[in-house]
Amino acid sequence: MTSSKPLIAIIDWKTSPPGDPESAVEKSVIGEAADVRRYLCESDADFTEEICEAAALIVWHNAPMRAPGLARLKHCRALIRNGVGFDSVDIAAARQCGIPVCNVPDYGTEEVADHAIALVLALCRQLFPLDAEAKSLGWHIKVDSKLRRLRELTLGIVGLGRIGTATALRAKALGFKVIFHDPYLPNGADKAVGIERVKTLDELLARCDVLSLHCPLNDETRHLIADRELSLMKPSAFIVNTARGAVIKKDAILAALREGRLAGAGLDVVEDEPLKTAEEAATPNLIVTCHAAFCSVESKIEMRATSARIALAAVRGEPLENIVNGPFTAAP
Repeated sequence: MTSSKPLIAIIDWKTSPPGDPESAVEKSVIGEAADVRRYLCESDADFTEEICEAAALIVWHNAPMRAPGLARLKHCRALIRNGVGFDSVDIAAARQCGIPVCNVPDYGTEEVADHAIALVLALCRQLFPLDAEAKSLGWHIKVDSKLRRLRELTLGIVGLGRIGTATALRAKALGFKVIFHDPYLPNGADKAVGIERVKTLDELLARCDVLSLHCPLNDETRHLIADRELSLMKPSAFIVNTARGAVIKKDAILAALREGRLAGAGLDVVEDEPLKTAEEAATPNLIVTCHAAFCSVESKIEMRATSARIALAAVRGEPLENIVNGPFTAAP
């Protein structure tokens, strides 16, 4: 059915849709200003002619948006990545097409920081091995050599943005000595939060007992942690990643765990997720969650409402929030 209203297309991931068929949250924000329709796509290769006519796109994670698909969008005033990360979108190609790309950088700060700390505690207190031992009707505490006193440990953070800062404050409250490395922060950020700044990543890796990653994924940070970097860490150290999977080279960290060069890892995200084989899943001392650190009932509503608000502004020709490939001086 043809409509005189502009179309806002929600691109949900066909493999594992995180949205809902009714798009109730988005429709409650957008109201009668536009037609809101949901489409299941693996990538922009699945775009229909109807999608290509949309005035705005709201895109869930894991559906890549690349130059060929972006070039097919005829009237798009904004592409909103429904989340913090936007590495699944070719933002340079979007800019060439005159399409502002926006994200939602602040919806899940608390949840991701909480999830990172939960993984840290699970590793330092060996919750999963102890749970398995108790449920096997044993009581031998076979992992006693890995159980650690938190206030004796140094937790190193890479990336002291919103989530990194929230994680640092939680870790401080638990008694960790917290250090961080972030070459893009101005001087004094360490004093504002009350933690120690480390000038190089190599020094951070050598000193920390727990490493928690909170940086975006880009050309600089892809495989930031690989074989060389893992070799700098203590064999007793733990790694937690709630950022982007490809910040850590998957083959390198799985090999380090299998060979005992790393005591454990808690990964909410993995390179080329999800895990692909039973062998990967059987890696010892590995906790994996389902790219779910951002998830809570409250955070998903906040995220979707923010994306819908940006899409509504786009179809109305109003200023856009959170443009990541700007500046754009006016709506296209």
